[in-house]
Amino acid sequence: MNTLLNQSPDCGQEFHNALNTFFQLQKVNSFDPEKGEGTLFWQRHGLKTRMSFNQMSLPYERVAAWEFPAEYGEDKTLPFDLSFYGDRIIRLRISGRDALPPRNAGSEILEHLPKETGSGTCQQTERQYCYKGKYGSVTIQKDPFEFELQDADGKTLTHFVMLHNQQGLVNDTPVPTSIVRKADDLRRMLSITLSMEPGERFVGCGESFTKVDKRGQKLNMWSCDPKGVMGREMYKPVPFFISSRGYGLFVHNSTPGTFDFGSNYDGALNVFLDAETADLFFFIGTPREILDSYTMLTGKSPLPPLWSFGLWMSRCSYRTQEEVLEVAEKMRQQKVPCDVIHIDTGWFETNWRCDFRFSPSRFPQAEEMLQKLKNQNYHVSLWMLPYFNPNNDLYQTLIEKGYAVRGIEGSLPTEDAVVDFSNQQAVDWFRQQLKPLFDMGVSALKTDFGEGAPAKGLYASGASGKTEHNLYPVRYQKAIYDITKEMRGEGLIWARAGWAGAQRYPVHWGGDSESTNGGLAASIRGGISLGASGFTYWSHDIGGFCKTCPEELYLRWLAFGAFSSHARCHGQTPKEPWTMSPAGQEMFRKIVEARYKLLPYIYTQAAIASERGLPLLRGMFIDYPEDPLAWTVEDAYLFGDDMLVAPLLSDSNTRNVYLPRGEWVDYQTGIDYDGGKMYSIQTTNLPILLFVKKTAAIPLSPVVQCTEELDWSKVYFQTFSDDKKAEGRVLLPDGSFQAYKTC
Repeated sequence: MNTLLNQSPDCGQEFHNALNTFFQLQKVNSFDPEKGEGTLFWQRHGLKTRMSFNQMSLPYERVAAWEFPAEYGEDKTLPFDLSFYGDRIIRLRISGRDALPPRNAGSEILEHLPKETGSGTCQQTERQYCYKGKYGSVTIQKDPFEFELQDADGKTLTHFVMLHNQQGLVNDTPVPTSIVRKADDLRRMLSITLSMEPGERFVGCGESFTKVDKRGQKLNMWSCDPKGVMGREMYKPVPFFISSRGYGLFVHNSTPGTFDFGSNYDGALNVFLDAETADLFFFIGTPREILDSYTMLTGKSPLPPLWSFGLWMSRCSYRTQEEVLEVAEKMRQQKVPCDVIHIDTGWFETNWRCDFRFSPSRFPQAEEMLQKLKNQNYHVSLWMLPYFNPNNDLYQTLIEKGYAVRGIEGSLPTEDAVVDFSNQQAVDWFRQQLKPLFDMGVSALKTDFGEGAPAKGLYASGASGKTEHNLYPVRYQKAIYDITKEMRGEGLIWARAGWAGAQRYPVHWGGDSESTNGGLAASIRGGISLGASGFTYWSHDIGGFCKTCPEELYLRWLAFGAFSSHARCHGQTPKEPWTMSPAGQEMFRKIVEARYKLLPYIYTQAAIASERGLPLLRGMFIDYPEDPLAWTVEDAYLFGDDMLVAPLLSDSNTRNVYLPRGEWVDYQTGIDYDGGKMYSIQTTNLPILLFVKKTAAIPLSPVVQCTEELDWSKVYFQTFSDDKKAEGRVLLPDGSFQAYKTC
């Protein structure tokens, strides 16, 4: 079957190919419970056609080997190991080959692998091994093999689905935990199959724009450019999810994978891996505890600079220095707060041809322009990408020095020279191209693209293109983040692609969203899902990227952006407030002023979220996991610890909103609401619904035109409780917290 370049692979297909050979997990062959090391016995099977009542099926059948010489063997005895990191993290590694890499082997994905710890006493019987810890237990049954994860109360969180414990009429549905040996190249792939219970929900898997609850869906873990936000493909897949039953799973791998959350069979979750080792980290706890543990391994998002939380004004693209200066001047004249001017693809002599030089014909005094913007308290962001077409002056340098990803036959695997960020010399060269921009006064770079690393390329790391493809965004963003921090003293990028670990290099945004109500709704889902995948900071193109956004929708989207981690107006058409009607301009200003008034709260909550590995924009299920309705809400979210935001998804000024348990206050009207209920509420001031916990004390600031003008001595707390009982705190510039508490 022909496929398109960089099309996401469905790794489950090989497990339905009757030409392949299958090995089904049968029993523990040997195990040392103190070392946590042993071997598993896998029995050879094939898919055999069977006709019943005029319908064909392909069930598994035990088959003998037909290989020569006979020493290739029939069944397989292969290694596995089990290790623990604290009381909440269990690592299970299963190999499809004869050896496992060292447990402490380096990884581009893992930032920190803590020292292994025990997990209580291993209670060994003739039938099983059981490790009991503070928060749960792991049981491995010897023969037939079983793996079961339980919480501290003994409730089963999940267990492996094997060939021998299938419950249906046919043994190939669902695909059991198994190894497939492919007929076309003899590579081995694994399926790890976990049980799913009725009513169980799953969140995460990266910036997924489909329904937040992944049950019933099949998602390919392959970074690509979906050119929109209305489908299942992702800019930022992350092989990690959280179950409503109290566990999470991170698949420590960068090769392609497919997560099937019961789309094929409602009682089982298939993790199909195009890898010869399954490296599985299980987490036990609440979503908050799971995210903290997961980001302890893969890295927490550092706190970005304060100015980045101001408004970013952009379009695709400003084309001259006069245009840039005019936009900056008009924002100040019209008293619309703004901190960043972003120049997209048009700052080069040839649009989109990234050569890291300002166009001499359209930006003849670029350094002077940057200085003028700095004098107006603006920061400047520039667009870039890591692909260099043959007309680019840097193309030949990349080829001659061997800094580009090569093809198998020696030529390039793509039309462009794609920078090989697994080559440290290429990274060093790339950083040198950027230094003059920072010297001129540029504050940040938009690291666009990164999803197109050739799957059939040859990389300096020596790893295959399949291994490097999903790692590419992490390597790319690290290189730019590090040079930014070195040159500017503070780390910040504006990135599109992603994978596990990319959260260490904020900020990420949601790609080329459609300028429709559907695009707005999908963007909210993507932000909630990415937040449940370890990313603290996330933004989106306010108004959508594609085509002209109607004014009414743009203002609703702007309100959503004002209550997101970061706020950037951007798209193919002009997004400046003066392109709107007089009433629209006034509302634009009011919305942005509302964000700037809340900057002390936003910045404080950002610091708290960074420390805990939490998203600033988060699904209700993170803070209210015991509430089954919280797992179903995908059109509203928590904004930090104390606020709840419900954007308007249509031109109606009334919408239904679910408020979780507790007492809530409408931030705009002061009306009280009891939680645990659904309400139909009409907007009043801004085109969005905003709620605050009644016991919260929210730090606010008088409206300023940029973060440079924020006077922390004038920050005050707003309370909402009639009896004046409230708590809150604010992060001050010196890094200390000032608390507010009344009793």
